[in-house]
Amino acid sequence: MNVTGIDWAIIAAFFIVSLLIGVFTSKKAGTSAKEFFLSGRNMPWWLLGVSMVATTFSADTPNLVTDIVRKNGVAGNWAWWAFLLTGMLTVFVYAKLWRRSEVTTDLEFYELRYSEKGAAFLRAFRAIYLGVFFNVVIMATVSLAAIKIGGVMLGLSPVQTLLIASIVTVIYSSLGGLKGVLLTDFFQFFIAMIGAFAAAYYIIDLPQIGSLENLLTHENVVGKLDFLPDFSDPNAYIPLFLMPIAIQWWATWYPGAEPGGGGYIAQRMLAAKDEKNAIGATLFFNIAHYAVRPWPWILIALASLIVFPNVSDISAAFPNIPADKLGDDLAYSAMLTFLPTGLIGIVLASLIAAVMSTLSTHLNWGSSYIVNDFYLRFLKPEATDKQLVAVGRISTVGLMALSAVLALALSSALDAFNILLQIGAGTGLIFILRWFWWRINAYTEISAMAISFVVAIFFEVINPKVNWILIPENQAYLKLVYSVSITTVGWLLVTFLTQPEKDEVLLSFYRKVTPAAFGWKKVLDRYPNERQVIGQLPKEIGLMMIGSAMVYAALFSTGFFIYGNMLGGSIAAAIALIGGVIIIRSWKNLN
Repeated sequence: MNVTGIDWAIIAAFFIVSLLIGVFTSKKAGTSAKEFFLSGRNMPWWLLGVSMVATTFSADTPNLVTDIVRKNGVAGNWAWWAFLLTGMLTVFVYAKLWRRSEVTTDLEFYELRYSEKGAAFLRAFRAIYLGVFFNVVIMATVSLAAIKIGGVMLGLSPVQTLLIASIVTVIYSSLGGLKGVLLTDFFQFFIAMIGAFAAAYYIIDLPQIGSLENLLTHENVVGKLDFLPDFSDPNAYIPLFLMPIAIQWWATWYPGAEPGGGGYIAQRMLAAKDEKNAIGATLFFNIAHYAVRPWPWILIALASLIVFPNVSDISAAFPNIPADKLGDDLAYSAMLTFLPTGLIGIVLASLIAAVMSTLSTHLNWGSSYIVNDFYLRFLKPEATDKQLVAVGRISTVGLMALSAVLALALSSALDAFNILLQIGAGTGLIFILRWFWWRINAYTEISAMAISFVVAIFFEVINPKVNWILIPENQAYLKLVYSVSITTVGWLLVTFLTQPEKDEVLLSFYRKVTPAAFGWKKVLDRYPNERQVIGQLPKEIGLMMIGSAMVYAALFSTGFFIYGNMLGGSIAAAIALIGGVIIIRSWKNLN
């Protein structure tokens, strides 16, 4: 790939701006832990929303989408499109509840909702389990994408790529805290969007492709274009559509798409000025993430089927790529090598932006768990703000080092995606219900974590060797069904076999957060003077469905227009517009 001085100048300018933002925000970020991790709880919706989008605009996401499209066609994207339902539930039901809780991290929630040793154990365990283990796995998949991009586009070794990608990210993340991350995300988001759209536009006109019409009519592509899988083939529609839309979105825990909100999405909501800014941020994120971004990635993935029909073609074109890093996901980076001078620099900067925005968010989020939910809560409660910020900066470096080591051992972003879904299977319903059902207790969550982890180990490690439960190769989705069923039955049994939380804890939580009273009625009725807030839960769920229909309609409207189906595109656009009008007219009554 011919990377010229102009391209390197664009990349250098990008690095310099990112570092300057970190330096600019470092002084204020170092004044307190809340400033470092929540930026003073004074952030507007547009900055938080863009940051959420930038974070999920990870360099491994276009690789993942390319892998999906090459294997299962456009319809395969329902594996992540289904998470829009989770996102819209967070927008209209949970965003304001999180903001009302006023916790510093979503793990602090445990000692607000539960009590005594169970709550303390949950907070400590998940601080390490999520803040270190899960977080490192996610960052490793992002780093893996960086390795593949660096190897294909720049001829860099995995170690060289990781050193370059991690050093700058660690510097501005550790200096600027959340505000530095938010401002850098804002800058990086636009670079990433410009790069993705410009790359798709140029690649469609490559001589090997010819035009958009040639792309869509090519024999390698025609069978991959449907938005929905073949409903006459159970082996297609069950794993590609039915499982994600019927079970996966509410039953599994996945970073960035947690049922009920959580992780770095909750961190952004907690940093908002008020409830409406929290709602606005998450609404913007879901529209941009699902309706605006996918098509450039999808078009490049489809084009790759013409230029590199098989993985062997990629291997032949890039013989320096290690065998354990070869896969369909590599096709995205391979297609970008055809870009011209200047555009190469912009696209490389956009991919670097995608890597850095995701890594910086996960570094700040993970270190917030380590500092607030482990170090301050259990090791040194008397720690000063200066000490907390120092520990946050040290843990940022440590997390990056661990993820870099793991990245060298991974081979596929899709493999990591599936493993994480399996580990979180069956826990999602708890995160939805714990706000609205008084009977959920600390042992509910502890048992769900333990059961889902053991079940995941069984299906991913033990069962393939001993074959106690026969799962046909074309029915791998049964693992998710079994996992969700076993975990859900397990935590329900534990819930009813253990004592509920004390009334004073439940009432304290209810008064602070004021969720809809339906699921709290049994407790509230014991206290006649307690105010029961009915709330707008049915309306909020209705808006969630309308919002989901609006975003899906916008997504498919774009697809129809790209495919040349003007009638389908117009109808879908009209549905999206109607949904948008309903949401805007309902906006003032959301609080």
